[in-house]
Parts: sequence; C-alpha cells; structure tokens
Amino acid sequence: MKNGRRHYVLKRLLDPLARCLSREGARELISMKADRIAQARIDLLARKCNDGQLTDEERQEYETYVHLGNMIAILKAKARLQLKRQPAS
Repeated sequence: MKNGRRHYVLKRLLDPLARCLSREGARELISMKADRIAQARIDLLARKCNDGQLTDEERQEYETYVHLGNMIAILKAKARLQLKRQPAS
C-alpha cells in the first residue's frame, strides 16, 4: 500500500476513535506504555533486528509491535491535539 493510501486509511479509522475520547480518556491514552514484559520482548527483538538475527517468525512479531506502536503514537498525538482544542471543564 502506498503512503498516501495508508495515511488515508489510518485517518479514516483513527480520527473517529480520537474524537470519542473524553479528557480523562485522552490523558490515560497519552500516559499508556507497554508493560514490562512486552517492553523487554520489544527491546530483545529490536536488538536482534539490528544485528540481523531475527527468524521469520520473530520478524513478523517485531513488525506487529512496530505497526501497532505507530498506530498508538498517532492516537496519542490526536489525543494531545484534542486536549488542546477542548476547553477544560
């Protein structure tokens, strides 16, 4: 999928999600992090990737983490924008 089309798809799917967030939900999303076990696995896979030592299965797993991490980062950015736009209640 080309970048323009990917951007369109992400925007169509993630914008409605971001608009559903309350101020509290937006704050929680912004502070969300991977748990200790998941982060350790991501770190291990990243090191193996950098060293060219991933198996095919590990590469698929790592790519999943990367793609989901990118989507979460986009949602966090949208949550930050939403907090700036919404008046505090």
